[in-house]
Amino acid sequence: MKADTEELRGWLLGRLPESWFTAAPEITIDREEILVLGDLPAVDLPGGTTPVAAAPAREARVRRFREETRPERIAIAQEAAQRFGRRVSWGVAVGEGRQLFTTLSVPVMTRLRMADRRVLDTLVDAGVARSRSDALAWCVRLVGQHQQEWIESLRQALTHVEVVRAQGPDARRGPPGPGRA
Repeated sequence: MKADTEELRGWLLGRLPESWFTAAPEITIDREEILVLGDLPAVDLPGGTTPVAAAPAREARVRRFREETRPERIAIAQEAAQRFGRRVSWGVAVGEGRQLFTTLSVPVMTRLRMADRRVLDTLVDAGVARSRSDALAWCVRLVGQHQQEWIESLRQALTHVEVVRAQGPDARRGPPGPGRA
């Protein structure tokens, strides 16, 4: 998995035009999707311009990038999908603002006991969510916001596990074959 991820990152960094972003883009990868998030240049507003003009200027910068790069982004996304079997999503950041576009919403199946379903149904009945699916997504976002440090620690631990596995005894022999497990 790690080698696949590094190959994918390398391919994208080589394939993306250097002129698009002010620095190398942030590339996030999961089982279904590749998210490319790049920084656009800040909007230089002339002196005397009110702060109220900043938000529309950022929006215009994002819209211009999105329109001008659309054909090439589509071509890159199609190549990546054929090569890596994942969809590519895009996003940009301008200053403090961040906008994602063409991102996926992937269905995930889960089995829940009655007590857990009651939590979701309460969120639906209270109007917090439109459906159990929305309620579950709301819960996941909440955990992600409030337990971000813990989640990041888990990700780092998993990266360490991948490194240790790659250095293990089976790394020299190759994958298990018939009769070896």
